[in-house]
Amino acid sequence: MAYVPGVALLAALAVGCSAGSDGSATDADSKPGGATVTTAPPGKYRTLPAPCRAVPSATLKDLLPGVAELPRQQQEKALRGSPTITYDTDRKVGCSWKADAPDSTRNLSIDFERVVSYDPLVSDDDRARSLYVKKENAAELPGSTTSGTAPEKGAPTSAGGGEKGQEKETGKAGDGTGSADPSPSASASTSSGTPGAPGGEDLRPRVVDGLGDAAFLDDLLTRAGSTAQHRTVSVVFRTSNVIVTVRYGEQPALVTKVPDSKELQDKAQALARKLAEVISE
Repeated sequence: MAYVPGVALLAALAVGCSAGSDGSATDADSKPGGATVTTAPPGKYRTLPAPCRAVPSATLKDLLPGVAELPRQQQEKALRGSPTITYDTDRKVGCSWKADAPDSTRNLSIDFERVVSYDPLVSDDDRARSLYVKKENAAELPGSTTSGTAPEKGAPTSAGGGEKGQEKETGKAGDGTGSADPSPSASASTSSGTPGAPGGEDLRPRVVDGLGDAAFLDDLLTRAGSTAQHRTVSVVFRTSNVIVTVRYGEQPALVTKVPDSKELQDKAQALARKLAEVISE
């Protein structure tokens, strides 16, 4: 009869140890401070618009004056644009147009980039913001607090001909319309973009307010040797996790003519604002 209580005692001890062991594991799992991963929220935009259909025909005809002079079939082809070749149309798309007129050649391109962060701790918006800042820094905007002390890329600092002529040779931009003749009188007539010029406005590369979450404008005037000068105005803006780039350029037929900064900048900005609306639809 003494055998039975002994067995019962051993069984009770075993059950007690097992219960204590399970309780310890449960307590460890329930302790605060365990590894909890919080995934960053995805971006607002999951798709991109069709780039070659993003610009209305009426707008294209205004931006590309030479199109109106073409026969109907050629005009339709020119307005269709050429899609940019990309390897992932869910992430990046673009389209370009070009038109020749008797007095100049105009070209236009737009690019949409949907930024996706593959880091679960970094949101798509934050990744897009970082990429946008790199683009703005690369533009070296005059007076920008993030672009260092690079030389100004905009209009000349005076209405005189010396600095302005040097800017043209080095590819700097921001001067207004007029002759490419480096004489003082010609240079003075092209200084509408100079800060403080009578009746003028600052046409230098700059940050643009009221466009997306952040935006900037760049203006570059180039010339290779004795050929006509080519001006390209770029407007880059970010809205949530999408970065949009508009490039609008002109090359006059005459070597002595300088493309008009104000016209190109106004039209490029107007198009950028329309594209911001297209993305939000």
